[in-house]
Amino acid sequence: MDPAELSLFAAPPMGEQERMVEAVLFASSEPVTLADLARRMPQGCDPAEALAHLSRRYEGRGVHLVQVGAAFAFRTAADLGHLMHKESVETRKLSRAAIETLAIVAYHQPVTRAEIEEIRGVAVSRGTVDQLLELNWIRLGRRRMTPGRPVTFVVTDAFLDHFGLESARDLPGLKELRAAGLLDSRPLPDLPPNAEDDDTEAPDQSELFED
Repeated sequence: MDPAELSLFAAPPMGEQERMVEAVLFASSEPVTLADLARRMPQGCDPAEALAHLSRRYEGRGVHLVQVGAAFAFRTAADLGHLMHKESVETRKLSRAAIETLAIVAYHQPVTRAEIEEIRGVAVSRGTVDQLLELNWIRLGRRRMTPGRPVTFVVTDAFLDHFGLESARDLPGLKELRAAGLLDSRPLPDLPPNAEDDDTEAPDQSELFED
């Protein structure tokens, strides 16, 4: 095979790969995963390396390349967020029941409705769960391999994106939430140790779920 023919199968230069990734992320309304980038780009491309180069290119700019869960997106630099206030959509204020339910899902996930009710000490209304599902802040997880095979709830990438988190491990502790004025002084339902600024990793419960 001659060199000209071989060049047809060569990956584009990294600068061109950066441009491809930049174009996809800029046009997408949702964060984009590495797998999705790989499917869109020519064979032989390295989207992970292109993302690393692109991230450095946007350092110090008005928008940054950020990781949201397992995906990537462009977001306004944190210190320029005040400029976006006029463009932001005012959302409904969550009820205390919804805030407690969301906190329990975030810190205990995956968690069943019965476990949420046990932690809160009161029944969880369907409306509360429906509101969080409609906001796309929680979603249904896998069923537990226990009697009744109850469904579980987990937080979504949209939840992480809204609060500027890379993963659920980045959730703040209660002291940080109250210092930021996001919680009042009344006690929330019992949360796991990591909610009180303890970095202890939750035990692996994968054996409780079906594939």
